[in-house]
Parts: sequence; structure tokens; C-alpha cells
Amino acid sequence: MRSSGVHHVDLVVSSIERSLPFYTQLLGPLGFHTVSQVEGERGETIWYIGGPGSAVGLREALSKSEPYDRYRVGLHHLGFEADSRAQVDERAEWIRTQRVEVESEPQEYTYIPGYYAVFFYDPDGLKLEIVHVPGLVAA
Repeated sequence: MRSSGVHHVDLVVSSIERSLPFYTQLLGPLGFHTVSQVEGERGETIWYIGGPGSAVGLREALSKSEPYDRYRVGLHHLGFEADSRAQVDERAEWIRTQRVEVESEPQEYTYIPGYYAVFFYDPDGLKLEIVHVPGLVAA
């Protein structure tokens, strides 16, 4: 039986040319292997990167805006599940090769026993997380 969960999240980015390669390369090792396009409600192209039970949509901003502030109303951060601590570490290595800010290196947090994560920012300053919690990933 399929579980209920988040089907997709759409993110608005300043440059699809910069963000699409970033997200496909970031998420590919986490199982997000399909990329498709659909037309949005304003005629814009939305690029969906499909993964295990969910997808991330990217669409380019249609208007200028202030730099992203995660403490305004909206998304604070987006976390992606990893199969293992080693996968968190591997993604952190890749993240360090990108021109993005790492907020905190991979480490354990006290949220849940075994919670191991790296926090960083995408090219537009959206806070992202790669996390592994033992026992939460289905085999």
C-alpha cells in the first residue's frame, strides 16, 4: 500500500539554468532520477525532478523580489531523506564543491535519536537539508 505524504513541492528560483543542474545533481544520488516538464498556470515551464514517492518542481521567477528570508511567511527549509549516514556524508562532499553556503557540516542532532544531517543553502539562499534517521528508510 502506498503511504500518504508530500506529493511534490514547487520552488521558485531566480535562474533555471543554474538551479536545474544543481537540484538534479544534488538529488540524483537520493533516488530522484526523472525530469519532466509541464506548463504552469501562467504559461511558464515547471521542471519536475521525480524521486521515491515525491517530486521537486522548479520554476523560474516571473518577477523581481527581495532576497529570500526563511523567517518570513513561507518555507523555512526543505529536508531530503538519505538512506544512510554515508550518503549524507557523500552529498555533503558534493555540496562543498558547489558555490553554495554550508550552514553546518554533517553531524548528529538531538531531534530524534540517530538524527544525522547536513544543512546548506541552494543558489538562491533556500535552506536545504540532507538527513538520515535510522529505522525511517523503508528497504
